[in-house]
Amino acid sequence: MSVVEAERKASPVPRSLSGTPILRARKLGKKFSGFAAVEDVDLEIAEGSIHALVGPNGAGKTTCFNLLSKFLEPSSGDIFFRDSNITRMQPADVARKGMVRSFQISATFLHMTLLENVRVVLQRSAGLAHQFWMPARALARLDDEALRFLDMVGLAGQSSQLASNLPYGHKRALELATTLAMNPQLLLLDEPTQGLGHEDVEQVTELIRRVAQGRTVLMVEHNMSVIAKICDRVTVMQRGQVLAEGSYDEVSRNPEVIAAYMGDAEEEVLG
Repeated sequence: MSVVEAERKASPVPRSLSGTPILRARKLGKKFSGFAAVEDVDLEIAEGSIHALVGPNGAGKTTCFNLLSKFLEPSSGDIFFRDSNITRMQPADVARKGMVRSFQISATFLHMTLLENVRVVLQRSAGLAHQFWMPARALARLDDEALRFLDMVGLAGQSSQLASNLPYGHKRALELATTLAMNPQLLLLDEPTQGLGHEDVEQVTELIRRVAQGRTVLMVEHNMSVIAKICDRVTVMQRGQVLAEGSYDEVSRNPEVIAAYMGDAEEEVLG
């Protein structure tokens, strides 16, 4: 959707932002067979913010997000989470530091109940990750905490339901509950409203706003109405580089951003 076509929403409710960057990228780059998908990207994500990474098709935003979340190795540059250089670290290692990614495609155990899905994540932090042979009653001490995370996403009342019975929007909410159970300081969301109907988009948008309290969120998102409603800061990419950065109102009025999105729309029309 073009920025200029996005529905105008009220500015996000002011949030308490520290101004201290929780995640930084310096001269970040990624080449595939000589093609620079991301080139010389400098980026700072302020602690306590909801920050969106956007751009027209082929802009490099997804590659950049995969680099930042450590699911791609950079060809150049450095990434810092707080004071740690995480450039060569694996996703599981940065997750233990508090930087956790939730995926675009809902990832849940469909044959388990909602409570069991969250409890599996809690077992790891409780040192019980490899003890699936234990009787359910031995894991009951994790139930209250699992219910607390389900309550955060509005699913506590369905805790005994099988995940396979949930509508798609609720599966996304369950995935977010399991992500929150990993106690992230920085939550990375990949297209959180992708594939959702209008009603589910509204629910997931409010859900992100709610769970962002006391956390930092970096998200790749295509829905400009969602970005306008909840994001504190927006980074726009084009041709693998940062084109503009600022509030939604600032970037949506930027002539270069408008030209980039309109150019992308024209290319699609012309085929």
